[in-house]
Amino acid sequence: MIEISHLTKKYGANVAVNDLSLTLEPGNIYGFLGPNGAGKSTTMNIITGYIGASSGEVKINGYDINKNPEEAKKCIGYLPEIPPVYGDMKVLEYLKFVAELKKLDSHTRNADIRQVMDLTKLHEMKDRLIRNLSKGYRQRVGLAQALLGMPEIIILDEPTVGLDPKQIIEIRDLIRSLKEKHTVILSSHILQEISAVCDHVFIISKGALVASDSMEHLESRMSGAQQLDVVVRGTKEQLEELHTLDGVQECRIVREVPEESAESSKNDLADAAETMDSDAGERNDEATEFHLSLIAGENCDLRETVFRYCVEHDVVLLEQKVNTKTLEDVFLELTGNEEVREA
Repeated sequence: MIEISHLTKKYGANVAVNDLSLTLEPGNIYGFLGPNGAGKSTTMNIITGYIGASSGEVKINGYDINKNPEEAKKCIGYLPEIPPVYGDMKVLEYLKFVAELKKLDSHTRNADIRQVMDLTKLHEMKDRLIRNLSKGYRQRVGLAQALLGMPEIIILDEPTVGLDPKQIIEIRDLIRSLKEKHTVILSSHILQEISAVCDHVFIISKGALVASDSMEHLESRMSGAQQLDVVVRGTKEQLEELHTLDGVQECRIVREVPEESAESSKNDLADAAETMDSDAGERNDEATEFHLSLIAGENCDLRETVFRYCVEHDVVLLEQKVNTKTLEDVFLELTGNEEVREA
């Protein structure tokens, strides 16, 4: 378990981490999500004892990272954004070196190294110089050193940055497999990265925690109120009751396109509407193409309701499209307009 209480880190007048308090339970994959500069890496560096906090407390399995650093660090395996590997060492040589640094039992050391090489699929690379490896394999070596000794807590800072799509998938699969025996903390500014592997998300903005929620709850926020984009041809009089339909919370006209402007691209649809109803054909002489945005109530689907309305009011329905809320939309709701990327 990791307990973080009122953690603050200042660099002069700049507050990198602002009164952060978290509790991380065993057996989960936690995601730190936020834009570059939000304080994710600083928080991880404090948790691992790499740098000190200005104030606050971090306990790893009950050990204070400042008062009992050696005992606390025995519980942690850490992969920084730039893997701490030596290019002039061979893979196996490097892992033996790390095992000595971690003071692993000499009787089980070779078995421990074989175990992490199995997990990270490094056996074929064991005699290769690290500098000659691809970025994906260097990342695997970095992950292997973090796993040596099988610490209870694995902390990964931007573990897939700079990797190609195949390498990203492989690293994600590996991270998911760690959940069975480890608590994993993963930081990223890429939304897809967090949603693909994490059980619980901490959203950090300007050094402060702005949201703490499970991926399930965040995804339910994405599927909440529906926004329906509709394109119709008719008159304003025909559309004036649209906002009164059951489930419609908001209805607004985004754009109007006069009939003569839309006619060339929509001619076939207009002809079809005229053959269905001669009265509708007469109204089409004055009709306008309207681009509408409708907001529905929670878990309400407006598509069938809008279709029936158009049929009953002789309105030509040209298009309906559900504008799905994304994880990025949820992030922006919580943090304002700070930049965050989708892969």
